[in-house]
Amino acid sequence: LKQAIERELTSGRGPTGVAAAAIYIASVQAGERRTQREVADVAGITEVTIRNRYKELTDRLELHLQI
Repeated sequence: LKQAIERELTSGRGPTGVAAAAIYIASVQAGERRTQREVADVAGITEVTIRNRYKELTDRLELHLQI
């Protein structure tokens, strides 16, 4: 999240969606994978929001994840 904020990737984005995508990314990186649906339900947002923020964060922060 810190890198995303520093690179202004969060500007104009809902904080809940960005945070939820960061949680999803962290779960994948830690090997404690949760589905996008699970994270979206807990955060009270849609899977589409998670997917969009996930793609933005991984592309622009050059994160290479094995899903």
